[in-house]
Amino acid sequence: MQLRMILMVIQVIVCIVLIVSILLQSGKGEGLSGAISGGGAQLWSRQNRGFDALLSKVTKITAFIFIAIAVILIKIQ
Repeated sequence: MQLRMILMVIQVIVCIVLIVSILLQSGKGEGLSGAISGGGAQLWSRQNRGFDALLSKVTKITAFIFIAIAVILIKIQ
């Protein structure tokens, strides 16, 4: 029972990190906001490539941890 509670708390923390990392990522197409802002977005996007790469890695790692913990929780239930 104790292990299950610990895994559930870790699952919630991982879930919050995953949501935040997804929401902080910039869109690839930029859609309507890219059309409105024009070329200014291209100037700032060069500076944010490192941050976007970091967010991409964080998203992949936390997604893997989220799925792994979910499978473990199902197995011990």
